[in-house]
Amino acid sequence: MIVVASYNIRKAIGSDRRRRPDRILEILCDLDADIVALQEADRRFGNRASAIPLNMLADHSPYKAVPFDVRPGSIGWHGNALLVRKSAEIVHHTHLHLPALEPRGAVLADIQMNGAQLRVVGMHLDLSGLWRRRQAHAILAHLDAQPTRLPAVMMGDLNEWRRSGGCLHDFAQHHHIVHTGPSFHARQPVARLDRIIVSAGVKVEETGVHSSLAARTASDHLPVWARLRL
Repeated sequence: MIVVASYNIRKAIGSDRRRRPDRILEILCDLDADIVALQEADRRFGNRASAIPLNMLADHSPYKAVPFDVRPGSIGWHGNALLVRKSAEIVHHTHLHLPALEPRGAVLADIQMNGAQLRVVGMHLDLSGLWRRRQAHAILAHLDAQPTRLPAVMMGDLNEWRRSGGCLHDFAQHHHIVHTGPSFHARQPVARLDRIIVSAGVKVEETGVHSSLAARTASDHLPVWARLRL
């Protein structure tokens, strides 16, 4: 059994306009997922360092960041990052270039843990429906181009307000879109912007939205999670 989660942390700036990476770590520890896809994980300006200081992640969490090594001090690629338990083995990792009008990307890693190997994609798609579909096609093409076949999970902020159609239709052609519940806006969630998508061979045992009091303040999104059996 593997628990995965996706969380747009909004650069660790909460609805109270305070940058509180410690609050994000508290929520991640409460989630207790094995693998977490983060969006908006790096600061937007300057050296674009990780919104969660690296020493804080190492000393106060059970996680390590998949080392995409795009720039010093960053944990992501265009804000996308993957966190895994420190005991997990990172077998392979890469960042994906996506077609976009504004900088967008996705990240991919093969993770070995709990006696199984899982391919994980983290993504944050465009505000434009046309570009979201192009990005979905690019991500699916990257998955198809991998030299080995593995059970896969794709997670992230899809920016898709509709419950069907658009990029959801593209992902659903050969994958299953997990029903996790509304996650945006955190204080009064009505939209299912944050999604978890799994390939054939992955059984979804349980899903949810983490809606603790801290989570309703720490970002404008709530984390979504799923318990998977490979």
